[in-house]
Amino acid sequence: MPQSYDREAMPDAWRDGDPRSGRLAEEQAALRRVATRVARGAGSDELFSAVIDEVGRLFCSDQAAVARFDPDGPEMVVVGATAGIRGVSVGARWPLEDFLASTVVYRTGRPARNDHTGHRDASGPVADSLRQMHVASTVAAPIVVEGRVWGVMTVSDMEKPLPADAEQRLEKFTELVGTAIANAESRAELSASEARAHDLAREQTALRRVATLVAEGPSAEELFAAVAREVGDVVGIPVVGLLRYEDDRTVTMVGVAGDTALALGSRWPVEDAGLAGMILATGRPARKEDYSTMPGPVGAAVRADRMTTTVGVPIVVEGGIWGFMVGGAKPGRRIPDGTEERLARFTELVATAIANSQAREHLAQLATEQAALRRVATLVAEGATADKVFSAVAEEIEEVLAIPVVTICRCEPDGFLVIRSNGMPGFPAGSRWPWDVPSLPGLIYQTGRPARIDDFTDAAGLNAAARDAGVRGAVGVPIVVGGTVWGSICAATTKDDPLPGDAEERLGRFRALIATSISNTVMREELAASRARIVAAGDDARRRIERDLHDGAQQRLVTLAVALRRAEGKIPPGLDDVRAEVARVADGLSTAVEELHELSRGIHPSILTEGGLSPALKALGRRSAVRVKLDVGFERRLPDHVEVAAYYTVSEALTNAAKHAGAMRVWVTLRAPEDVLVLSIRDDGVGGADPSQGSGLTGLRDRIEALGGDFQLESPRGSGTTIEVRIPIGEALDRRPEPNVPLAPMAPAESPRMSDVRP
Repeated sequence: MPQSYDREAMPDAWRDGDPRSGRLAEEQAALRRVATRVARGAGSDELFSAVIDEVGRLFCSDQAAVARFDPDGPEMVVVGATAGIRGVSVGARWPLEDFLASTVVYRTGRPARNDHTGHRDASGPVADSLRQMHVASTVAAPIVVEGRVWGVMTVSDMEKPLPADAEQRLEKFTELVGTAIANAESRAELSASEARAHDLAREQTALRRVATLVAEGPSAEELFAAVAREVGDVVGIPVVGLLRYEDDRTVTMVGVAGDTALALGSRWPVEDAGLAGMILATGRPARKEDYSTMPGPVGAAVRADRMTTTVGVPIVVEGGIWGFMVGGAKPGRRIPDGTEERLARFTELVATAIANSQAREHLAQLATEQAALRRVATLVAEGATADKVFSAVAEEIEEVLAIPVVTICRCEPDGFLVIRSNGMPGFPAGSRWPWDVPSLPGLIYQTGRPARIDDFTDAAGLNAAARDAGVRGAVGVPIVVGGTVWGSICAATTKDDPLPGDAEERLGRFRALIATSISNTVMREELAASRARIVAAGDDARRRIERDLHDGAQQRLVTLAVALRRAEGKIPPGLDDVRAEVARVADGLSTAVEELHELSRGIHPSILTEGGLSPALKALGRRSAVRVKLDVGFERRLPDHVEVAAYYTVSEALTNAAKHAGAMRVWVTLRAPEDVLVLSIRDDGVGGADPSQGSGLTGLRDRIEALGGDFQLESPRGSGTTIEVRIPIGEALDRRPEPNVPLAPMAPAESPRMSDVRP
């Protein structure tokens, strides 16, 4: 819980931020404690409470708070506050008045302060609260998450202005808070992506079961009942029904599943205010969320069944509305957004089964197509690369649709790029074509809709080249990602027989899977880049702190120690007590310099920056409590993020070997074949290391994986511990070019050495 702090109990020098006091060491200790909580993935409440506590202690203030800026308007919401701020509690909302320092942060994204004179003559609840709290000075610093100003941290003093460097000191804490929030958002994003992939796999499995059942030729009753059960289970709707339109403007319940009293075979009138009437009138999905005032037998039956919300999707057979699928929710349950789209995927199967109930050949074709979609969907759900999905789609389309020529193209600023080409001479994968030459992909991009060419007799441009290559008919559909046309799938035939009339629709089922694969690829790469940026930001902060300590406080302390030694030499004889006191102070300063040097080395070793990985690891070995055998098989410097990751991996391993493993020797080997750093660390200790118990190994694994590397640990009890690490050598992930599967196109028009290091 946030604490209160007694200003009178604090030394004046500490309270006023005197650099000669122990304030810097206390501040660094506070930052380390907060950084430790961030690294452990502490929850928001715990982190805000800890940061406020540390800031309050450093500034001797019981008026510190953290607030989040409301994205919907100029307002902030308190998410953490000390007990000393009367009338301000977590969840409170404050408008961003002009006289607040937080308002300046909101508008500029920079730290701010004020002396609270602006609220004296102002009116309103904010000004009233400030007058009641008698605040003399406030400093505010922004909390920045992924480049945006997420919120603000404030600290206030009721007696005098806060120290001149308060903004910079406070900003160090907000950087850690921003990192923690970014970590939490990244974890949430990854969890959501995994959940979507899981839902997709379950849905595709259900579609496969339905398609398989259709291919087996069941009775209509068996098919409808199975579809209702699958939809209720996969989509999570309490009640699912299938209804068929009759010639006398009624509907018949032909399939039902779930907790409902509505009977199979019952008939109901088509009322304009009900789902049946709305779907029949528009031919589109419909949703109804209030049956309380609907007259007639349908409204009465729904109310009696205690359904509160219904959603329906038409079942279209051979261009006409055959019926619809309906889902209903009971009190305390709701139908999720997007349910219409998910129901539509099942109604397509139902419609196909109905339209072809007397054509077994077509049912077998449907089963084959669904199996192909399942195979592609499985690749997507497993996180296969976009290139692998493109290849699988082209092969499946060629097999399922019996169309020999398949191309997949991607839109680019000056034309389109052929990514995959099966059976199309003259249009190989990797070739680029301009927009100003007539082509089927160009027509699809311009309209954003499927396109077809059944006659190439008068074709021009690339279409003429396709004709000369033997193409007689072609059809294509857009691949839409993020609301824009990313590219297209085109299928062509070299036979005189026309392409199937439903070719566009069947191609469309594959393009949805391609779009999902592209989106997943982009999300994975963005997540990896985000994790790498977080690691890089942490390393940069550690390096900056070490440099500030070395160039600032450490040098000042050395200067003071030298000055005291000179003063000691100038003390006249007979003042032995004074000389002894000066010598004691000088010795204390020398000790402080050594301690500060050790502290800065723990934050970020300067020898790593200046000399590179080999001398830094030798220094680690000399300081180690166990004997270290170091084998560095290369001489060149590596990128900063690679050297830092390798250094801290070895440092943590040596610490564990000495403190926990009881090891006598440690063998460290580094190699850099091609573009990968290979690091091996082996000890002769007791083994049994378990990262799941909260050791520093977990943080190391996260760091290595954030850089696109691999971390492997083997630690059988009684047989020592071996750590194998592989880190890609190249640019940091946050500096790499954008993924090669953009969401949106541009408008048309990148000798070995051995050393034995002993403690």
